[in-house]
Order: sequence, then C-alpha cells, then structure tokens
Amino acid sequence: MRRLLGLTETLAALFLLFIALLTAGNVVLRDLLSVQIPDWFDGSKLMQGIALFWGFALATYYGSHICVDIVWEHASTRARRWLDLVSIVVTAVFLGFMAWMVWVKVGKTGSQTTSDLQWPLVPFYAVAAVGATAAVLLALLRMWRLWRREPIEDVQEDRDGS
Repeated sequence: MRRLLGLTETLAALFLLFIALLTAGNVVLRDLLSVQIPDWFDGSKLMQGIALFWGFALATYYGSHICVDIVWEHASTRARRWLDLVSIVVTAVFLGFMAWMVWVKVGKTGSQTTSDLQWPLVPFYAVAAVGATAAVLLALLRMWRLWRREPIEDVQEDRDGS
C-alpha cells in the first residue's frame, strides 16, 4: 500500500515538475532566442490534467480536500465518523462516474494529435484515466478503512521515521 501511495505521489509531483520545466524553458527560449518549444502549451495542458487526476487520488485517500467543517467540528465522535463515511461514499460514486467518463473519452479520442508535433493524445488521456481509476480505488480503500476504524497511513510519516 505504501508503494502505491508513494508511486502516486511521485507521478503527480513529476508531472508538476515537467509542467514547470516546460513553461520556464519556453519563456527563456522565447525571450533569449525568440523561438518557442513546439506544442509547449498543449503539452503543459495535458500534463496538468494528468497531475490533477493523480492529485485527486491522493487528496481523496488522505481526506485533504478543501472543505468547510462547520458541522463536523461540532459533532460527536460517532457523528463525525458517519459524516466521514457518507462523504467518502459520495466522493467514491462521483469519482467512479468521472473515471468511467474519462475512459470513454480515451476510447473516443481516435487519432487526434497535438498541433505542432502531431503527438497522439490517447497516451496522455490514458495516463490521466489511470489516475482517475487510482482515485476511485483509493477512495474505496479509505471507505473500507474508515468503516473498520483503521488509521489512514501517511507515506511522509514512514519516511520521517514517525
């Protein structure tokens, strides 16, 4: 499980790094040499989509979405647990439909390519779809652990030795 979480964190971080390097590289080349990296904008959009889907997976598992906890803060321990369970069920259902629709998009992309380099879009969409599927699986795992009252492990705690 820790390997899956570590891999998910690494993939999301790598795609964010690629976006930053691609954008910074394009700015430097455009300002210094008056040239542009071909498909830099399409590439950065595609990689941002991938990073977002893999980030959804992590945020869902750790329960670290942006949320307003007005009701949760004033609830009893038992009510908090039920609120957590209901929210993860709703989230898992939503993510399940979203992952399904992303896979439908992968299937319908056909031979679409980027504008300059003519790279096919299917591999980018497929990596994003795998991230969406990972989000569903991690949501289901979180639901299972909340139901069984198991702690949600944190990969960072394992690295720190805590």
